[in-house]
Amino acid sequence: MTREAQSMIAIIGAGMMGEAIISGLLRQQLIAVEHLRATEPRAERRHEIHQRYGIRVDDDNAAAVQQSQVIVLAVKPQVLPRVLPPLQGLIPPDALVLSIAAGVPIQRLRDWLAHPLIVRAMPNTPARIGAGITVWTATPEVGEAQRAHVRQLLQALGSELAVPDEATIDMATALAGSGPAYIFLIIEAMIDAGVHLGLSRQVAEMLTLQMIAGSVQYAQVSGEHPAQLRNAVTSPGGTTAAALSALEQSGLRSTISDAIWAAYRRAAELGQST
Repeated sequence: MTREAQSMIAIIGAGMMGEAIISGLLRQQLIAVEHLRATEPRAERRHEIHQRYGIRVDDDNAAAVQQSQVIVLAVKPQVLPRVLPPLQGLIPPDALVLSIAAGVPIQRLRDWLAHPLIVRAMPNTPARIGAGITVWTATPEVGEAQRAHVRQLLQALGSELAVPDEATIDMATALAGSGPAYIFLIIEAMIDAGVHLGLSRQVAEMLTLQMIAGSVQYAQVSGEHPAQLRNAVTSPGGTTAAALSALEQSGLRSTISDAIWAAYRRAAELGQST
């Protein structure tokens, strides 16, 4: 997307994920500052985003969508029933609406906006540093050129994966969208365990973070099944075998599975309640 071909993009909601999108687009130089606009109800947050990125930030959703060819809905699912109906009829007919609201189905968005060109996406928080994964799907009315544009926008946040239906989006929400929180909890627990063993917190944190980062990179490069990688580390009667036995006895696998299913059910509930 050249500077000459750039169109206006409006980010409705300048919270954590809204800022991640703003940051990614500007970091990858996919859009000029003057072609990017955000809306946010909190005055202090508007000032913060403007100072940090230099873009226009106000609280006028109607004006923002009327002047934009891509509209990103980056607000909480519970807020959409209040935010979207007033925008009905204001969105340009050929504009693309991209929603990252967890659990909110496309049909609900179409009903509120009376607009057919909709993409539903689920990014995750590593998108803030360009290392996220975003799963997305689109209505049939979204053409190939606009789909290519969506891919380009989402690649500013990291990797992207187009899927054929919304059921996959809800599954991805439970696994990858909420997933960073599961990993952060594991990181926190491992650091605390290291401190309990007698390591300084600084050393425990360094060892834990590098171990996890290196393990992920190794798994990606090797291409081997996780079970093969685990077996390669596990010597009979060794320390790793003892640790894995304790994890299995505590029900780690079923606990992780239960957590992901709980997130999936909640995503479905959000879609029904908005």
